[in-house]
Amino acid sequence: MKNLGAEPGRYGRETKFLASPPRAVIGLEAEFNLFVDGKRRPFQLPAGGAIYFDTGVIEVATPIVELERGCCYRATRLLWEQIRYLRAELDHWGKRHGRKCRLQGFSTHYNFSFPDARKSKSRNATKLAFLLAHILPVPVLLLAANRQSSAVGVRPRKTRLEVTADFTPDPALMLATCAFVAGVVKTVLNWENFGLRQLSRHAVPRPRPFRLRKHSSRRGWRIMGDSLGENPFTADINASIWKLRDGRVLGLREIAAESLRPFRRQIRCISDLSTLQHIAAVFDGDARSLLDFPKRPEAYDDVGHAIDWGRRRMRRWSRSRYEKVIHRVIAREPIRIGQKRYRVERMNGWYHVDFREVGTKRRQTFNLDELVRLSAKKKLRPVTARKQKPAKTRRHRRRTS
Repeated sequence: MKNLGAEPGRYGRETKFLASPPRAVIGLEAEFNLFVDGKRRPFQLPAGGAIYFDTGVIEVATPIVELERGCCYRATRLLWEQIRYLRAELDHWGKRHGRKCRLQGFSTHYNFSFPDARKSKSRNATKLAFLLAHILPVPVLLLAANRQSSAVGVRPRKTRLEVTADFTPDPALMLATCAFVAGVVKTVLNWENFGLRQLSRHAVPRPRPFRLRKHSSRRGWRIMGDSLGENPFTADINASIWKLRDGRVLGLREIAAESLRPFRRQIRCISDLSTLQHIAAVFDGDARSLLDFPKRPEAYDDVGHAIDWGRRRMRRWSRSRYEKVIHRVIAREPIRIGQKRYRVERMNGWYHVDFREVGTKRRQTFNLDELVRLSAKKKLRPVTARKQKPAKTRRHRRRTS
Protein backbone atom coordinates (compact mmCIF):
# COMPACT_ATOMS: atom_id res chain seq x y z
CA MET A 1 0.00 0.00 0.00
CA LYS A 2 2.64 2.47 -0.98
CA ASN A 3 2.19 5.80 -2.73
CA LEU A 4 2.78 5.12 -6.38
CA GLY A 5 2.98 8.72 -7.54
CA ALA A 6 0.99 10.20 -10.45
CA GLU A 7 -0.02 8.75 -13.76
CA PRO A 8 -2.01 10.24 -16.66
CA GLY A 9 -5.70 9.96 -15.88
CA ARG A 10 -8.25 8.15 -17.94
CA TYR A 11 -9.38 11.34 -19.66
CA GLY A 12 -5.92 12.81 -20.19
CA ARG A 13 -5.60 14.75 -16.92
CA GLU A 14 -3.09 14.06 -14.19
CA THR A 15 -4.52 12.20 -11.19
CA LYS A 16 -2.70 11.32 -8.00
CA PHE A 17 -3.06 7.71 -6.92
CA LEU A 18 -4.60 6.87 -3.60
CA ALA A 19 -1.92 5.18 -1.51
CA SER A 20 -4.49 2.74 -0.15
CA PRO A 21 -8.21 2.09 -0.54
CA PRO A 22 -10.52 4.70 0.99
CA ARG A 23 -12.43 1.88 2.71
CA ALA A 24 -11.08 -0.42 5.42
CA VAL A 25 -9.51 -3.61 4.05
CA ILE A 26 -7.94 -6.80 5.35
CA GLY A 27 -5.20 -9.08 4.03
CA LEU A 28 -3.34 -12.15 5.29
CA GLU A 29 0.24 -13.29 4.82
CA ALA A 30 1.93 -16.58 5.69
CA GLU A 31 5.64 -17.31 5.80
CA PHE A 32 7.20 -20.73 5.28
CA ASN A 33 10.59 -22.34 5.51
CA LEU A 34 11.27 -24.50 2.46
CA PHE A 35 12.99 -27.87 2.89
CA VAL A 36 14.30 -29.67 -0.21
CA ASP A 37 15.38 -33.25 0.51
CA GLY A 38 15.36 -32.41 4.20
CA LYS A 39 17.59 -29.32 3.88
CA ARG A 40 16.28 -25.83 4.53
CA ARG A 41 16.79 -23.43 1.59
CA PRO A 42 15.14 -20.56 -0.28
CA PHE A 43 13.86 -21.45 -3.72
CA GLN A 44 12.46 -19.33 -6.54
CA LEU A 45 8.95 -20.13 -7.78
CA PRO A 46 6.73 -18.68 -10.51
CA ALA A 47 4.52 -16.07 -8.84
CA GLY A 48 0.93 -17.21 -9.22
CA GLY A 49 -0.63 -14.54 -7.04
CA ALA A 50 1.69 -12.79 -4.62
CA ILE A 51 4.74 -14.81 -3.55
CA TYR A 52 7.71 -13.06 -1.95
CA PHE A 53 11.15 -14.18 -0.83
CA ASP A 54 12.16 -12.46 2.39
CA THR A 55 15.21 -13.30 4.54
CA GLY A 56 15.22 -16.96 3.59
CA VAL A 57 11.49 -17.63 3.83
CA ILE A 58 8.73 -17.86 1.23
CA GLU A 59 5.92 -15.41 1.94
CA VAL A 60 2.46 -15.91 0.46
CA ALA A 61 0.09 -12.93 0.57
CA THR A 62 -3.58 -12.55 -0.28
CA PRO A 63 -5.00 -9.65 -2.25
CA ILE A 64 -6.87 -7.12 -0.13
CA VAL A 65 -10.46 -7.86 0.85
CA GLU A 66 -13.02 -5.26 1.91
CA LEU A 67 -13.52 -5.19 5.70
CA GLU A 68 -17.15 -6.25 5.81
CA ARG A 69 -19.26 -9.23 6.78
CA GLY A 70 -17.64 -12.40 5.46
CA CYS A 71 -14.18 -10.84 4.98
CA CYS A 72 -12.48 -13.23 7.40
CA TYR A 73 -13.83 -16.25 5.52
CA ARG A 74 -12.74 -14.70 2.24
CA ALA A 75 -9.25 -13.77 3.42
CA THR A 76 -8.66 -17.17 5.02
CA ARG A 77 -9.95 -18.96 1.92
CA LEU A 78 -7.69 -16.84 -0.30
CA LEU A 79 -4.62 -17.60 1.82
CA TRP A 80 -5.23 -21.36 1.71
CA GLU A 81 -5.85 -21.17 -2.04
CA GLN A 82 -2.43 -19.54 -2.37
CA ILE A 83 -0.90 -22.24 -0.14
CA ARG A 84 -2.55 -24.95 -2.26
CA TYR A 85 -1.14 -23.34 -5.42
CA LEU A 86 2.36 -23.15 -3.92
CA ARG A 87 2.15 -26.75 -2.72
CA ALA A 88 1.07 -27.98 -6.19
CA GLU A 89 3.92 -26.10 -7.89
CA LEU A 90 6.44 -27.55 -5.43
CA ASP A 91 5.08 -31.07 -5.97
CA HIS A 92 5.31 -30.62 -9.74
CA TRP A 93 8.91 -29.34 -9.52
CA GLY A 94 9.90 -32.08 -7.10
CA LYS A 95 8.45 -34.83 -9.27
CA ARG A 96 10.21 -33.47 -12.34
CA HIS A 97 13.61 -33.24 -10.62
CA GLY A 98 13.32 -36.21 -8.26
CA ARG A 99 13.38 -34.04 -5.13
CA LYS A 100 11.20 -33.93 -2.05
CA CYS A 101 9.94 -30.48 -1.03
CA ARG A 102 8.39 -29.67 2.32
CA LEU A 103 6.84 -26.44 3.60
CA GLN A 104 7.27 -25.70 7.30
CA GLY A 105 4.92 -23.07 8.71
CA PHE A 106 6.74 -20.04 10.08
CA SER A 107 4.34 -17.16 10.77
CA THR A 108 1.01 -15.57 9.84
CA HIS A 109 0.41 -11.81 9.55
CA TYR A 110 -3.08 -10.32 9.90
CA ASN A 111 -3.11 -6.93 8.14
CA PHE A 112 -5.72 -4.20 8.56
CA SER A 113 -5.74 -0.79 6.94
CA PHE A 114 -6.07 2.31 9.08
CA PRO A 115 -8.52 4.69 7.35
CA ASP A 116 -7.28 8.27 6.97
CA ALA A 117 -10.68 9.63 7.98
CA ARG A 118 -10.22 8.29 11.51
CA LYS A 119 -6.77 9.75 12.15
CA SER A 120 -6.12 12.48 14.73
CA LYS A 121 -3.45 13.41 17.25
CA SER A 122 -4.82 10.93 19.78
CA ARG A 123 -5.88 8.37 17.14
CA ASN A 124 -3.07 7.16 14.91
CA ALA A 125 -1.65 3.81 13.84
CA THR A 126 1.13 3.82 16.46
CA LYS A 127 -1.22 4.50 19.37
CA LEU A 128 -3.68 1.94 18.02
CA ALA A 129 -0.97 -0.72 17.71
CA PHE A 130 0.26 -0.03 21.26
CA LEU A 131 -3.28 -0.37 22.64
CA LEU A 132 -3.90 -3.57 20.67
CA ALA A 133 -0.63 -5.00 22.02
CA HIS A 134 -2.32 -4.90 25.45
CA ILE A 135 -5.53 -6.60 24.23
CA LEU A 136 -4.61 -9.22 21.64
CA PRO A 137 -1.68 -11.35 22.92
CA VAL A 138 -3.43 -13.70 25.38
CA PRO A 139 -6.48 -14.48 23.18
CA VAL A 140 -4.36 -14.76 20.03
CA LEU A 141 -1.82 -17.11 21.56
CA LEU A 142 -4.68 -19.42 22.60
CA LEU A 143 -6.09 -19.36 19.05
CA ALA A 144 -2.87 -19.40 17.02
CA ALA A 145 0.16 -20.44 19.08
CA ASN A 146 1.69 -23.85 19.82
CA ARG A 147 4.18 -25.15 22.37
CA GLN A 148 7.17 -24.03 20.28
CA SER A 149 5.85 -20.52 19.61
CA SER A 150 7.73 -17.62 21.10
CA ALA A 151 5.80 -14.37 20.49
CA VAL A 152 2.62 -12.55 19.49
CA GLY A 153 3.14 -9.02 18.22
CA VAL A 154 1.58 -5.89 16.74
CA ARG A 155 3.38 -3.61 14.27
CA PRO A 156 2.19 -0.18 13.09
CA ARG A 157 2.83 0.54 9.42
CA LYS A 158 2.25 3.70 7.36
CA THR A 159 -1.27 2.92 6.20
CA ARG A 160 -2.06 -0.23 8.15
CA LEU A 161 -1.27 -2.28 11.20
CA GLU A 162 -0.06 -5.85 11.32
CA VAL A 163 -0.68 -8.53 13.94
CA THR A 164 2.03 -11.20 13.86
CA ALA A 165 1.66 -14.71 15.23
CA ASP A 166 2.90 -18.20 14.56
CA PHE A 167 1.56 -20.00 11.49
CA THR A 168 -1.60 -21.98 12.24
CA PRO A 169 -1.87 -25.24 10.25
CA ASP A 170 -5.56 -25.54 11.19
CA PRO A 171 -7.66 -23.33 8.82
CA ALA A 172 -10.55 -23.24 11.33
CA LEU A 173 -8.28 -21.83 14.04
CA MET A 174 -6.76 -19.39 11.54
CA LEU A 175 -10.28 -18.22 10.68
CA ALA A 176 -11.08 -17.85 14.39
CA THR A 177 -7.89 -15.84 14.92
CA CYS A 178 -8.65 -13.60 11.96
CA ALA A 179 -12.23 -13.02 13.15
CA PHE A 180 -11.15 -12.21 16.70
CA VAL A 181 -8.48 -9.73 15.57
CA ALA A 182 -10.83 -8.13 13.01
CA GLY A 183 -13.60 -7.76 15.59
CA VAL A 184 -11.24 -6.17 18.10
CA VAL A 185 -9.80 -3.75 15.52
CA LYS A 186 -13.26 -2.74 14.28
CA THR A 187 -14.45 -2.18 17.87
CA VAL A 188 -11.41 -0.21 19.03
CA LEU A 189 -11.58 2.06 15.96
CA ASN A 190 -14.89 3.33 17.36
CA TRP A 191 -13.47 4.14 20.80
CA GLU A 192 -13.03 7.76 21.77
CA ASN A 193 -9.23 7.50 21.86
CA PHE A 194 -6.49 4.90 21.94
CA GLY A 195 -5.21 5.52 25.48
CA LEU A 196 -4.64 2.64 27.91
CA ARG A 197 -7.43 3.96 30.16
CA GLN A 198 -9.84 2.51 27.61
CA LEU A 199 -8.89 -0.97 28.87
CA SER A 200 -10.41 -0.37 32.31
CA ARG A 201 -13.36 1.49 30.82
CA HIS A 202 -14.24 -1.51 28.66
CA ALA A 203 -13.38 -4.17 31.26
CA VAL A 204 -10.45 -5.69 29.38
CA PRO A 205 -8.40 -7.79 31.87
CA ARG A 206 -4.76 -6.79 32.34
CA PRO A 207 -2.18 -9.33 33.56
CA ARG A 208 0.53 -8.18 35.93
CA PRO A 209 3.44 -8.17 35.28
CA PHE A 210 3.00 -7.26 31.62
CA ARG A 211 6.25 -6.43 29.82
CA LEU A 212 6.04 -5.51 26.16
CA ARG A 213 9.20 -6.18 24.17
CA LYS A 214 10.35 -4.51 20.98
CA HIS A 215 9.30 -6.34 17.85
CA SER A 216 12.00 -8.35 16.10
CA SER A 217 11.65 -6.31 12.89
CA ARG A 218 10.47 -2.78 12.19
CA ARG A 219 8.56 -0.80 14.80
CA GLY A 220 6.14 -2.51 17.11
CA TRP A 221 5.73 -4.56 20.27
CA ARG A 222 5.35 -8.20 21.18
CA ILE A 223 4.63 -10.50 24.09
CA MET A 224 7.29 -13.16 24.66
CA GLY A 225 7.87 -15.99 27.10
CA ASP A 226 9.20 -13.70 29.84
CA SER A 227 6.53 -10.99 29.47
CA LEU A 228 3.89 -12.29 31.90
CA GLY A 229 5.84 -13.72 34.83
CA GLU A 230 5.27 -17.31 33.61
CA ASN A 231 5.91 -18.46 30.05
CA PRO A 232 2.42 -18.63 28.46
CA PHE A 233 3.67 -20.85 25.62
CA THR A 234 4.86 -23.63 27.92
CA ALA A 235 2.74 -23.24 31.08
CA ASP A 236 -0.58 -24.93 31.86
CA ILE A 237 -3.14 -22.69 30.14
CA ASN A 238 -5.88 -23.90 32.49
CA ALA A 239 -4.03 -23.26 35.76
CA SER A 240 -4.99 -20.16 37.77
CA ILE A 241 -1.48 -18.74 38.08
CA TRP A 242 -1.80 -15.41 36.27
CA LYS A 243 -2.18 -12.31 38.40
CA LEU A 244 -4.27 -9.35 37.21
CA ARG A 245 -3.99 -5.68 38.07
CA ASP A 246 -7.30 -5.86 39.96
CA GLY A 247 -5.88 -8.50 42.35
CA ARG A 248 -7.53 -11.60 40.88
CA VAL A 249 -5.64 -14.74 39.84
CA LEU A 250 -7.00 -16.45 36.71
CA GLY A 251 -6.05 -18.99 34.07
CA LEU A 252 -5.11 -17.95 30.54
CA ARG A 253 -8.38 -19.32 29.23
CA GLU A 254 -10.34 -17.26 31.76
CA ILE A 255 -8.41 -14.11 30.81
CA ALA A 256 -9.13 -14.74 27.13
CA ALA A 257 -12.83 -15.37 27.83
CA GLU A 258 -13.10 -12.03 29.66
CA SER A 259 -11.20 -10.32 26.83
CA LEU A 260 -13.79 -11.62 24.37
CA ARG A 261 -16.81 -9.95 26.01
CA PRO A 262 -16.33 -6.32 24.82
CA PHE A 263 -15.82 -7.49 21.24
CA ARG A 264 -18.44 -10.21 20.76
CA ARG A 265 -20.85 -8.02 18.80
CA GLN A 266 -18.34 -6.90 16.18
CA ILE A 267 -16.80 -10.38 15.89
CA ARG A 268 -20.22 -11.79 15.07
CA CYS A 269 -20.96 -8.92 12.65
CA ILE A 270 -17.67 -9.34 10.79
CA SER A 271 -17.91 -13.17 10.69
CA ASP A 272 -20.91 -15.17 11.92
CA LEU A 273 -22.34 -16.94 14.96
CA SER A 274 -20.56 -20.26 14.36
CA THR A 275 -17.13 -18.59 14.28
CA LEU A 276 -17.91 -16.64 17.46
CA GLN A 277 -19.02 -19.88 19.11
CA HIS A 278 -15.76 -21.58 18.06
CA ILE A 279 -13.71 -18.76 19.59
CA ALA A 280 -15.71 -18.92 22.82
CA ALA A 281 -15.37 -22.72 22.91
CA VAL A 282 -11.57 -22.51 22.67
CA PHE A 283 -11.49 -19.97 25.50
CA ASP A 284 -13.89 -22.04 27.63
CA GLY A 285 -11.93 -25.26 27.08
CA ASP A 286 -14.69 -26.91 25.03
CA ALA A 287 -12.60 -26.82 21.81
CA ARG A 288 -8.92 -27.55 21.35
CA SER A 289 -6.21 -24.92 21.30
CA LEU A 290 -2.87 -26.00 19.81
CA LEU A 291 -1.49 -25.27 23.29
CA ASP A 292 -3.53 -28.23 24.57
CA PHE A 293 -1.10 -30.55 22.79
CA PRO A 294 2.21 -31.37 24.52
CA LYS A 295 4.10 -30.88 21.23
CA ARG A 296 3.69 -28.79 18.12
CA PRO A 297 1.37 -30.64 15.67
CA GLU A 298 3.12 -32.50 12.84
CA ALA A 299 0.95 -30.66 10.31
CA TYR A 300 3.06 -27.57 11.07
CA ASP A 301 6.13 -29.18 9.47
CA ASP A 302 4.54 -30.30 6.19
CA VAL A 303 1.88 -27.77 5.20
CA GLY A 304 -0.50 -27.97 2.27
CA HIS A 305 -0.88 -31.69 1.51
CA ALA A 306 -4.22 -32.07 3.27
CA ILE A 307 -6.27 -28.88 3.53
CA ASP A 308 -9.55 -29.08 5.42
CA TRP A 309 -10.92 -25.57 5.39
CA GLY A 310 -14.60 -26.42 5.79
CA ARG A 311 -15.60 -26.20 2.13
CA ARG A 312 -19.32 -25.95 2.83
CA ARG A 313 -18.81 -22.99 5.13
CA MET A 314 -16.42 -21.30 2.72
CA ARG A 315 -18.88 -21.65 -0.18
CA ARG A 316 -21.46 -19.66 1.77
CA TRP A 317 -19.52 -16.50 0.99
CA SER A 318 -19.21 -15.42 -2.61
CA ARG A 319 -16.12 -13.61 -3.87
CA SER A 320 -15.89 -9.97 -2.81
CA ARG A 321 -15.99 -7.17 -5.37
CA TYR A 322 -12.21 -6.78 -5.22
CA GLU A 323 -11.71 -10.53 -5.58
CA LYS A 324 -13.86 -10.74 -8.72
CA VAL A 325 -11.86 -7.95 -10.38
CA ILE A 326 -8.52 -9.47 -9.33
CA HIS A 327 -9.50 -12.90 -10.68
CA ARG A 328 -10.15 -11.29 -14.07
CA VAL A 329 -6.81 -9.52 -13.84
CA ILE A 330 -4.94 -12.75 -13.09
CA ALA A 331 -6.55 -14.40 -16.14
CA ARG A 332 -4.73 -11.78 -18.28
CA GLU A 333 -7.45 -11.80 -20.90
CA PRO A 334 -7.86 -8.67 -23.06
CA ILE A 335 -10.36 -6.31 -21.46
CA ARG A 336 -12.38 -3.53 -23.03
CA ILE A 337 -12.72 -0.43 -20.85
CA GLY A 338 -15.10 2.00 -22.51
CA GLN A 339 -14.09 2.08 -26.18
CA LYS A 340 -10.47 0.96 -25.65
CA ARG A 341 -8.93 -2.48 -25.44
CA TYR A 342 -6.33 -3.21 -22.75
CA ARG A 343 -4.11 -6.08 -21.72
CA VAL A 344 -3.21 -6.56 -18.07
CA GLU A 345 0.48 -6.15 -17.30
CA ARG A 346 0.65 -6.67 -13.54
CA MET A 347 -0.70 -5.92 -10.11
CA ASN A 348 1.07 -2.77 -8.92
CA GLY A 349 1.19 -3.05 -5.14
CA TRP A 350 -1.96 -3.99 -3.24
CA TYR A 351 -4.41 -1.57 -4.83
CA HIS A 352 -3.45 -0.76 -8.42
CA VAL A 353 -3.38 -2.67 -11.71
CA ASP A 354 -1.18 -1.71 -14.67
CA PHE A 355 -2.72 -2.11 -18.14
CA ARG A 356 -1.30 -1.57 -21.64
CA GLU A 357 -3.61 -0.23 -24.35
CA VAL A 358 -3.59 -2.70 -27.24
CA GLY A 359 -3.40 -0.10 -30.04
CA THR A 360 -1.14 2.67 -28.73
CA LYS A 361 0.84 0.55 -26.21
CA ARG A 362 0.30 3.36 -23.73
CA ARG A 363 0.32 2.31 -20.09
CA GLN A 364 -2.72 3.06 -17.95
CA THR A 365 -3.16 2.33 -14.26
CA PHE A 366 -6.48 1.83 -12.48
CA ASN A 367 -7.15 1.18 -8.82
CA LEU A 368 -9.46 -1.60 -7.69
CA ASP A 369 -12.33 0.74 -6.81
CA GLU A 370 -12.24 2.25 -10.31
CA LEU A 371 -12.34 -1.24 -11.83
CA VAL A 372 -15.22 -2.24 -9.55
CA ARG A 373 -17.19 0.85 -10.63
CA LEU A 374 -16.48 0.22 -14.31
CA SER A 375 -17.54 -3.40 -13.93
CA ALA A 376 -20.79 -2.36 -12.23
CA LYS A 377 -21.52 0.04 -15.10
CA LYS A 378 -20.80 -2.72 -17.64
CA LYS A 379 -17.95 -0.64 -19.07
CA LEU A 380 -15.41 -3.29 -18.10
CA ARG A 381 -15.89 -6.40 -20.19
CA PRO A 382 -13.73 -9.13 -21.71
CA VAL A 383 -12.86 -8.84 -25.38
CA THR A 384 -14.43 -11.67 -27.38
CA ALA A 385 -13.47 -12.59 -30.90
CA ARG A 386 -16.12 -11.74 -33.50
CA LYS A 387 -17.60 -14.91 -34.88
CA GLN A 388 -17.71 -15.20 -38.68
CA LYS A 389 -20.25 -17.28 -40.45
CA PRO A 390 -18.91 -20.27 -42.39
CA ALA A 391 -17.76 -19.44 -45.94
CA LYS A 392 -20.14 -22.05 -47.38
CA THR A 393 -23.12 -20.21 -45.90
CA ARG A 394 -21.99 -16.88 -47.41
CA ARG A 395 -21.52 -18.44 -50.89
CA HIS A 396 -24.90 -20.11 -50.60
CA ARG A 397 -26.54 -16.76 -49.88
CA ARG A 398 -24.87 -15.16 -52.93
CA ARG A 399 -26.18 -17.91 -55.19
CA THR A 400 -29.76 -17.66 -53.90
CA SER A 401 -29.97 -13.86 -53.86
